[in-house]
Amino acid sequence: MAVATRTFQNLIGGQWVDGSSGETFDTVSPATGELLGTFPKSTRDDVDRAVAAAREAFRSWSLMPAPRRGEILFRAAEILVERKEDLAQEMTREMGKVLAEARGDVQEAIDMVYFMAGEGRRLVGETVPAEMPDKFAMSVRMPVGVIACITPWNFPIAIPSWKIAPALIAGNTVVFKPASDTPLLALRLAEILQEAGLPDGVLNMVFGGGSDVGDAVATHPDVDVVSFTGSSWTGREITKRTADQLKKVTLELGGKNVIVVLNDANLDLAIDGIVWSAFGTTGQRCTAASRVVVEEGVYDEVVERLAERARGLTLGNGLEDSVEVGPVINDAALQKIHSYREVGEADGARLVAGGNIATGAGLEGGHFYEPTVWADVDPNARIAQEEIFGPVTAVIKARDFDHAIEIANGVDFGLSSAIFTENVNRAFVAMRDLYTGICYINAGTIGAEIQLPFGGTRDTGNGHRDAGVACLDNFTEWKSVYVDYSGTLQRAQIDHD
Repeated sequence: MAVATRTFQNLIGGQWVDGSSGETFDTVSPATGELLGTFPKSTRDDVDRAVAAAREAFRSWSLMPAPRRGEILFRAAEILVERKEDLAQEMTREMGKVLAEARGDVQEAIDMVYFMAGEGRRLVGETVPAEMPDKFAMSVRMPVGVIACITPWNFPIAIPSWKIAPALIAGNTVVFKPASDTPLLALRLAEILQEAGLPDGVLNMVFGGGSDVGDAVATHPDVDVVSFTGSSWTGREITKRTADQLKKVTLELGGKNVIVVLNDANLDLAIDGIVWSAFGTTGQRCTAASRVVVEEGVYDEVVERLAERARGLTLGNGLEDSVEVGPVINDAALQKIHSYREVGEADGARLVAGGNIATGAGLEGGHFYEPTVWADVDPNARIAQEEIFGPVTAVIKARDFDHAIEIANGVDFGLSSAIFTENVNRAFVAMRDLYTGICYINAGTIGAEIQLPFGGTRDTGNGHRDAGVACLDNFTEWKSVYVDYSGTLQRAQIDHD
């Protein structure tokens, strides 16, 4: 079904307005090359206006009772439910993921917005005993101010919801800079929040590239928090660029995730988990399983079965029911992924499936890459260490359980890990020793739920978490409050017997 092409605008102060430069960029389908929309290429002037609108709206929004803010989010979640299928269809056209996964992306946003709507009646602090008589002690959360939300293209509604919903429920206002590859889905989320009753200026959105608009938003002196999901390189640059402002920066960055398969694993289940984790979303997830560490007793069987499954996956337009693997996001991504074939060969790995740019009937005009499996990979090889962000996984042999855990932890990232074993003792050791922010037992590396924290260790981020109640720490400041009703001056730590 063709989509009518439209020219879209920025959202500033509740109004849809053109960019100040008059320049534009297009969003196109990565599966077909179809033009889907034209968006403003914003400038620092547009960012200034968006931040000013957010700053102006902050006080009235922060003073609105949190349960009232929650009611607006609840209405937004209801609209997301009503439009789930339309949004999923549009997402598959714009981002490329197969339709079932696009529905899952929208569902994740639904779940997150409902969850944060409920937090409007909690926003939990603490009450604790005071050490002095006739004294009350508690802590409360305060909104911070203006939040910059900078999001990637691979989850164009889910990840924005992880940042925008908790920022809003906590009483902050937002300047939203979505990825240039998926601006249309970001715009749909903003439209829904507007329709749900969000006051003017509470959410502002500016389109454009990261080097121009993203940098301007992140470094703006009136932005109090930057919440970013994307590459480790960009995360480091944001940290450097904002360091002199002592700005709070929350980063969710890359991954080099691992599935460990032990000799006693249910191999049918393990292979299903590897295929889903390595090739779901065409490997374009920060939680994708780009490493598989296999104990030597089942290594050959896992390699053979995984290669066979990879070769049998159907590529194409994700709107077609038979398609299992969609396109990668753009030609630059396609060329980067393909460059790792030469790297893998130089590393001495054995290519057992894929390794080519895919062509053929039904793939014309798109950016498709064959699901790729490398075997006999050295744990320190580049294809086992670097984030490729495509449908590529590296299989590594381990001597035993301890060796497998050592290999699993032997990368710079620490987002998601998984282990397949029928041994409950080893499962619990793995839960303890795998140094990642997310760990799965007898499941793949993807499938996090919104009610628990999402994020990782080491180069995967800077210690903050998206999702769950923990994410509220990104968007609030703690205030400790003491009420002394004794009628006398009591000095803590001093007036003790």
